[in-house]
Order: sequence, then structure tokens, then C-alpha cells
Amino acid sequence: MPTFIVRYVRIIDAMNYRIGRVMMYGIFVMVGVLLWSSFSKTFFQPSRWTLEIAQFSLVAYYLLGGPYSIQLGANVRMDLFYGSWSTRQKAWVDAFTVWFLVFYLGVVLYGAIGSTAYALGYFGDSPITFFRHLIYSYITGGAEAAGKLLGYVERSPTAFRPYLWPVKTLASIGIFLMLLQAISEFFKDVATLRGIDLRADEPAAQQRGESV
Repeated sequence: MPTFIVRYVRIIDAMNYRIGRVMMYGIFVMVGVLLWSSFSKTFFQPSRWTLEIAQFSLVAYYLLGGPYSIQLGANVRMDLFYGSWSTRQKAWVDAFTVWFLVFYLGVVLYGAIGSTAYALGYFGDSPITFFRHLIYSYITGGAEAAGKLLGYVERSPTAFRPYLWPVKTLASIGIFLMLLQAISEFFKDVATLRGIDLRADEPAAQQRGESV
């Protein structure tokens, strides 16, 4: 396999492995928030922030942990015949079907970027151009120059009224990382078909102590 592909697979897998291992502990954040919600409702005034913070924590837990789940092969799939196939047969099918996932993630990512731009007050139809101008303005003119490009910053229509751009940004990052991981899985399937095992060096395999 070309060196840049091997390097891509190792960098993306290592990055998503580390992020996924950290996000595993996000479940305790959600449990803590919901426990405090129950506690405050029982003994004090109900907290206005608990429901939405729990929801935002779930978004981060699910989407930032998604790439790690893809890397482990732990994502939900329908298996009628797949389990009985040889490694090579699985690689052929995976190398083809992964492009459906790539297409889906590409569409969702574009929607997430547009939604994030909307949350920052941009109501046009070119969100990528908006972010390019926003970043350029920040680099050249600082926060004040970038702030002039922002419109009405979206907030949740609840009593707590948190800003929505942070969680939408996290969602966009998580989807982007899943897209990168899906491409990494394609390269690993192609390598398997060529008789090269790129999966043996991935961090997840080392963690399990297995030779994939």
C-alpha cells in the first residue's frame, strides 16, 4: 500500500481511538446530570439546565464516540450471511458498501455545517463560504472583525435558553470524524484484498490484545 494511505489509516485510527476512549466516560456525565435533576426536583427547586445539558452530553457521547464504534466494528448491522463469510469475502462487500456510508455522512455533514452556520446567524445557502470568511476575518482582524459577520445567534426556546452553536459544532466534528474513519475502513478493506493487514496495528486491536 502507498505510504500516505498507511499513514492516513494510522493517524485517523489513533486519533479516533483516543477520542473514543475519552468519550466512553461521557456516560458518567449524563448519569450525574440526571441524578442531580432527580435530586433537585425532590429536595430543591427543579434545575432548568439539567434536561438540555443531558441532551447535549448525549450528542457529544454518541457522535464523538461514533468513529471509535466504527473502528471496533461495534456499530449495529443486519447479519444474515455476513458472519459465515471468509475475511476476503467480507472485505469485498465492506469495500463496496462503505461508500453508501460515506455518501450518507457527506450529506449529513453538509447539513450539520449549514445548521451550525444558521446557529451563528447566517441564513444564506453557502455555509462553507461563510465559515471560510469567518475564519479569515478572525485570523486577519481578530474576534471583533469576525463578530461583525455574525447575525442573531440562535438560542434554545426554553427557560434555560442555551446557545446552540457549541453542540452543533460538536455534532459537525463528530460526523466529520466518522467520515474520516469510514474512509480509513475502506483503505483497510482494500489492503486486506491485496493480502496486507493494516488492521493488525490499529490501537483498538492492541487494546483488545487481538490480531484482527
